Amino acid sequence: MTESNVIFNGVNVKKVTLNTVIIGTGAAGYNASLRLSDYGVEDIAIVTEGINMGTSRNTGSDKQTYYKMNLCADYPDSPKAMAQDFFNGKCVDGDIAYAEAALSVPCFLHLCELGVEFPVNRYGEYVGYKTDHDPRARATSVGPLTSKMMTECLEKEVNKRQIKIYDKLQIVEFIKNGDTCVGVLCLNKASQGENDRFVLISAKNTIIATGGPAGIYSNTVYPLGHHGATGVAFEAGVKGKNLTEWQYGLASVAPRWNVSGTYMQVLPRFVSVDENGNEYEFLNDYFDDIGTCLSKIFRKGYEWPFDCKKVLSGSSIIDLLVFRECVMKGRRVYLDFRKNPYGLDSLPYDELDNEAKEYLENAHACFGNPLKRLQFMNMPAYDLYKSKGVDLEKEMLEIALCAQHNNGGLDIDMWWQTNVPHLFACGEVAGSHGVYRPGGSALNAGQVGSMRCAQYISKHLENALVDDFDKVAEAVVSKHISLTNSILCNEDNVSLITDAYQRKMDEVAGPIRDSSRFEEFAKEISSTILDFDKIVKVDKESKLWLAYRLRDALLAQRLYVSAMEFYVMIGGKSRGSAIYSSENGQAPEKMEDVFRFELDNGDFNDKVFELTLDGVDVDGSSRPVRPLPEGGGFFENVWRDYRENKNIY
Repeated sequence: MTESNVIFNGVNVKKVTLNTVIIGTGAAGYNASLRLSDYGVEDIAIVTEGINMGTSRNTGSDKQTYYKMNLCADYPDSPKAMAQDFFNGKCVDGDIAYAEAALSVPCFLHLCELGVEFPVNRYGEYVGYKTDHDPRARATSVGPLTSKMMTECLEKEVNKRQIKIYDKLQIVEFIKNGDTCVGVLCLNKASQGENDRFVLISAKNTIIATGGPAGIYSNTVYPLGHHGATGVAFEAGVKGKNLTEWQYGLASVAPRWNVSGTYMQVLPRFVSVDENGNEYEFLNDYFDDIGTCLSKIFRKGYEWPFDCKKVLSGSSIIDLLVFRECVMKGRRVYLDFRKNPYGLDSLPYDELDNEAKEYLENAHACFGNPLKRLQFMNMPAYDLYKSKGVDLEKEMLEIALCAQHNNGGLDIDMWWQTNVPHLFACGEVAGSHGVYRPGGSALNAGQVGSMRCAQYISKHLENALVDDFDKVAEAVVSKHISLTNSILCNEDNVSLITDAYQRKMDEVAGPIRDSSRFEEFAKEISSTILDFDKIVKVDKESKLWLAYRLRDALLAQRLYVSAMEFYVMIGGKSRGSAIYSSENGQAPEKMEDVFRFELDNGDFNDKVFELTLDGVDVDGSSRPVRPLPEGGGFFENVWRDYRENKNIY
């Protein structure tokens, strides 16, 4: 690794030269650096906007799940069975599914060895439970902060190995030589002026581990310190994959946190507050009897992600009712754990459906108010909010239907390399999931993907750095010197523009999608991107990063909205966590004048939708999913191929 300085257009730019740069200090980014180190690739460094930022470190739920192959009792399981369950999630590439299954145990045990205390019984078995879309009780957890603990243990090992971390650097554009990624240009968020504003990194390989596109929605459970960098990857020509497929769910607004699991199973009150401060329990207007209402709330706990198939007869009608109050009526919605629903001193547990009744009886939780039930069943879930400044014993908790996870992302091959050579993607930024995925499988995917990137890079160390890198990078650096000089002035409108586009994404392209507005919205985004230097203004050097955050979000929004438009254009209908408006569709009872939609019939289950951004123009296409491999093999043949590195990397 070397550091030097280069002059572009009279401006000083720091330059770093190394083998591999990893972008992101979440669980995937840290693991990528450790795996590279394990495999003998030492000339590496990590780049991050902020070491303590990101979703891995700052998010969770009542019991955040990690998904791995079953390691307990006599549950029958295998890599092939687990891969098949991933593949059944629709629109999933089989080779990626198989890799995520086959490496789930090594990656899980690696975390255990680093100090993540997943629970074991007295015999040393890693016990499990069933999560959503999980047939074999593969889930495990260390509590509400599983991914935080993972990140901290991985970080501790990174620091122990003295792997270099460049903090306060925000990627603004990838550097390409022809079709190949050869580095990245970063904004120094701590800059004092033009001569320390940018850092240029020349690298044989780049691994992007920046998480999902957290900045494109307003109603989101992504932490405030997570923005993503998906847009600049699209700008570099990386294909987007399955961008229509998201996971939405009920979450608190401040702090941003998922209200899944126990938060729902203790049966809190749902309260809507209008502009005059008037409160009312709006679920009462929809449900005819209290038993049905409470049963739906209970099921919302483990059927937590919004699912269009669970609107007409399942628990997702709760999400839809919350969305109507928040987005369509402009009201604020709260969970109240201090009182029972319907103003009852004691709930009629006998009127619940059998599943809810038996669960609460087995948990010995048929008593008191929601707060007492929560403290009895899951005290850490109560303590979590208290540690964040919200005492559920004293105040209500504001919620909304929020974007929680993007199942799509950047298109990758079985080694997590994108279609741009030498640019890899792991973690949520990589589109390894389809329409559905088992809860917690994203944490596994991040660990497996980062391991696969490192394995491949370690076997291709012969790749040479570009001799004339400075010349290749000159046009990109000059463009951003000019851009920052244009937007830095006495005006400041970046936050207003950011908020406006995020809120419009909620209205047009969130969980409830207005198909009639896709084309117009996409054109509006394109216009702002083209005139970015004329429209967007900041009044301080320290706010330049906000402008670049907006720029990345607009680039991402352009492709995500176009993906939805393309999907509808070829005949796609409501599936997964998204409802597409349709005048000829069906509607939930009592909501005929608001929501009409048609359910997908499965015609596109074996298709992957890919989109490419060229300036502001978008090219969309579909391809068949890559099939699920057979796996296995005759030992001596596999052993020989492995020794000789044939057909492996």
